[in-house]
Amino acid sequence: MSENETKMIAVKKEENKKEKSFIRECAEWVICILTAFFLAVIIKYFIFTPTLVMQTSMTPTIQDGERVLINRIVRTCNLDINRGDIITFEKPDFSDNGIAYYNKITNLGQSFVHNVLELTKISYIKRVIGLPGEHLEIRDGKVYVNGEVLDEPYLKEGLLTPRTGYYGDIDVPEGYLFVMGDNRTGSTDSREFGCIPISKVEGRVKIRIWPLTALGKIDQ
Repeated sequence: MSENETKMIAVKKEENKKEKSFIRECAEWVICILTAFFLAVIIKYFIFTPTLVMQTSMTPTIQDGERVLINRIVRTCNLDINRGDIITFEKPDFSDNGIAYYNKITNLGQSFVHNVLELTKISYIKRVIGLPGEHLEIRDGKVYVNGEVLDEPYLKEGLLTPRTGYYGDIDVPEGYLFVMGDNRTGSTDSREFGCIPISKVEGRVKIRIWPLTALGKIDQ
């Protein structure tokens, strides 16, 4: 074998080595990016999610434009939801006889995008007022639970609760919640769309993360 042939073989080997090294490096980057993506999805879906509030229904407790942290462990571990909790849940598609309903998504890809990535989902943030098995009535600007006036210290002083929708006198079914916004005159809630399924609760909201001047626990 001539000297030129030997050199050409050595050059090709070096080129192949560099090409394999480049492919291996690209593969490592792809694996790192995919791993980071799936970790982010897992944390977002199962543990916590920072989110921007773009509603005025919870003022003055939570203002439009503030950022809060959704505690997903409530859903992940199926923890109890209590009266007074601030929760997020998927916006209902329609209601019937005091119960909120949702259109079914049968396509697997669409379901992943909607329910896991939440790119096509619209969520509401409200406060839990009525629990399963309770009778709730709105009368004379006040909320009655099982016949007794509900103490609501989180509301703005003097604020009355109008009976704006169809469901101002209702028995909360098992597995459902009656929710309302703290801004009772500017909130679309269970008074309009009925009781929401507990299975649609995304998480509990207790921490405000923006603005920094209001960073900390949200008054319940």
